Amino acid sequence: MKLSTRDANAYFAKPDETKTGLLIYGADGMRVALKRQQVLAVLLGDSAEEEMRLSRMSGADIRKDPALLMDAVKAVGFFPGPRAVFVEEVNDTAAPAVLAALDDWQSGDAQIIITAGALKPTSKIRKAFESHPQAYAAAIYDNPPTRDEIETALRDAGLGHVPQEAMGALNDLAQALDPGDFRQTVEKLALYKLGDDAPVTEADIAACAPTSTEADIDDILMVVSEARTQEIGPVMQKLVAQGATPVGLCIGAMRHFRALHRAASDTSGRPAIFGPNRDRMLAQSRKWGAAKLETAITLLTDTDLQLRSAGQTAPGMAVVERAFIRLSMLGGR
Repeated sequence: MKLSTRDANAYFAKPDETKTGLLIYGADGMRVALKRQQVLAVLLGDSAEEEMRLSRMSGADIRKDPALLMDAVKAVGFFPGPRAVFVEEVNDTAAPAVLAALDDWQSGDAQIIITAGALKPTSKIRKAFESHPQAYAAAIYDNPPTRDEIETALRDAGLGHVPQEAMGALNDLAQALDPGDFRQTVEKLALYKLGDDAPVTEADIAACAPTSTEADIDDILMVVSEARTQEIGPVMQKLVAQGATPVGLCIGAMRHFRALHRAASDTSGRPAIFGPNRDRMLAQSRKWGAAKLETAITLLTDTDLQLRSAGQTAPGMAVVERAFIRLSMLGGR
């Protein structure tokens, strides 16, 4: 069965130990690995490895020896509790072993957990999991974490009391960092607050946040925010050459302008701005003002929706560059 993003997140938090298996696939290996870790921890518990209820192997292993997976699935454990066989880095060269194990799976066998990179709709493994009545397939996309995912990460780290202002700062940070870096930041924040029952503050987050994010993206954001319109084209060409993506640039810009808006709307006198460009961003927030920043966020939201639209035909980078030029001209008024 194919899981939607919403259903997948719910299943990752509460997997069914009676099912045959789960395929988790996506282009971002870190995101896939984090979801796999979550599933196995909930499904098997903390002592699975010590109790030999978890077997690990790679796609290359079962390609060379197709019987390896079947033997692990059928093996009877010495300890009570659910069992699983985890196979990582799988592609269609390992399809014969995976499909055979799925077809021969019976109640009481170890559950089959597979991770893979981006799989095409024609992939034999993907089609097998999507069509299997007792197995699931979940695609992991390169989208920033949702609020529910952020709240789950905080709960898992033992951070229960996070006010709205601090949650907004964490949301911005989650959009700027890779999933692994964000998880490490949350874990660092939990250690920072160990023994401190006071609510998490933006100052706490600033103390634990990485000192920088993606420097190349920061270059274009500084150019746009400071209304240096004539520099946008050359910097964009450089980013294209370095492999930047339209959606990545749009997400970075959204994070940046939300941070500026939060600073412009701050009444405490301690606006939470992260990174080495803090002084410049504070100056930008004062120059733009809350009203123009709201217009900028709306423009970026529309651009993001356009990039993700199924009917989008214009080159993505051209769409983003046009949006950046409009933002820069707005900021220069």
